[in-house]
Amino acid sequence: MKRSLVSLSALALAASTLTTVTFTVAATAPAYGDHCDPAEQGQNQQNQRSQQDQEQQNQQDQNQEQAPPAQDAPAQDQPLQDQPAQDQPAQDQPADAPVAGGSLIQASPTEPAAPEQPADQQQAPDQQDDANQQQNPDQQDANQQGNPDQQGDGDANARRRPTQAPSQNPDNPPPNNPPATPTPSATPAPPQDDEEAECADLGPFPEDFIDIRQVPRNFQEIRTRRGGSAGTFTSRCGTNRNGHRNSDNFIVAPGVTNGAHHVHDYVGNLSTDGFSTDQSLAAAGTTCALNDRSVYFWPVLRDRTTDANVDDPDGNVGTIMQARQVSLQFRGNPVSRVSPMPRFIRMITGDAKAATNGGANALAKWSCTGFTNRITTKYPLCPRGSQLLRILDFPSCWDGQNNDSANHRTHVLFPDANGACPSGTRAIPQLRMTLVYSTPRTPSFALDAFPEQRHNPVTDHADFANLMPDRLMRFAVDCINRNRRC
Repeated sequence: MKRSLVSLSALALAASTLTTVTFTVAATAPAYGDHCDPAEQGQNQQNQRSQQDQEQQNQQDQNQEQAPPAQDAPAQDQPLQDQPAQDQPAQDQPADAPVAGGSLIQASPTEPAAPEQPADQQQAPDQQDDANQQQNPDQQDANQQGNPDQQGDGDANARRRPTQAPSQNPDNPPPNNPPATPTPSATPAPPQDDEEAECADLGPFPEDFIDIRQVPRNFQEIRTRRGGSAGTFTSRCGTNRNGHRNSDNFIVAPGVTNGAHHVHDYVGNLSTDGFSTDQSLAAAGTTCALNDRSVYFWPVLRDRTTDANVDDPDGNVGTIMQARQVSLQFRGNPVSRVSPMPRFIRMITGDAKAATNGGANALAKWSCTGFTNRITTKYPLCPRGSQLLRILDFPSCWDGQNNDSANHRTHVLFPDANGACPSGTRAIPQLRMTLVYSTPRTPSFALDAFPEQRHNPVTDHADFANLMPDRLMRFAVDCINRNRRC
């Protein structure tokens, strides 16, 4: 009798310890950046679909068991080993599920990677059910802990629930010309739990990404005709190794701190912020060669798999990614010579609010090194050995009078599809910014953006103010018109 009591006590103690350990594991919330990682969102959606399919299958099996057997089929006399194969445990099947985060199948350096199969075809249903049952407690705790950081003030919350779904446009614009209005895609499916509801307010979504190898060859430069200008001038200004960043925009929101609600990377002029003027910029230093004091800036790109910047009221979460290369190239016009652009002229390209404004002013161009004849308006997933490209083309047809305009667009326009400038304008050097990044090969990165834009890739944009010395501008124009590379 005493031995029995001792055994029961030992079992009770072991069960209590196991319960404590289980509770501790369940109460540990996942990393903030990880649980709002678009790659994990896609995996969770696939797991939920697989779980729903399994529940439907179980319901069908129960209905078949409850149905009365046919008179001519004495099923009750059949031995147990003759049951259908679906009753066998799924653990005996091989598990080919992808790793957490939904990473793509990686290609070898000498062989192109095969396209990724849907996760619900790679993972056994029973394993998916077990994984979902184990993940749900952690995800629910993460939502309870993460929500206060995401609330911000009332105005931010209002912006984070747009009345119009972000537009998605896999089609691409014609060369050197603004694209047609993107066709809005269907609103993403409603989230299934509180965690996905929180992440849906942030974006981006899995459908905002595309494997660059799935993009058709769709881009070719306009050929320069007789009388055109095919030269280039490149201003060498570095990659912002000095970390000049802020969330201001002196062109669109002058005199305002955090006027952009997202962080910009700057190269060139060292003094740029929301309160910059022509006079303050002209007196400042520069990172550019040849004393080019121009201002070049664009929204940063972030790695969303990390727990950085989680308290940002605008939802710009993740670690800022440093551009590996920055090319600032001034180009000619296919049908005419170019004239010098005036000092202090200001320009913008793209639309930071294109996801809600529509695509009239959108000009997002994304690609990968080695695939520059494939342009997309989605975030491209680049294969092994390839790096992400952001291509930002500026307008290049000046009205000849104004350095700026009320909407910052009408004083300098884009040429038409053939490269010709509209009547009443003259061709000036066209600035093309090309930014190169080493990004994850999974959908785990995003642009900084206004909250209501949900980090949609179509919102990519950039800004420029010319502060080249007049002598340097004349040199650049001469290189372009003489078809030289300078």
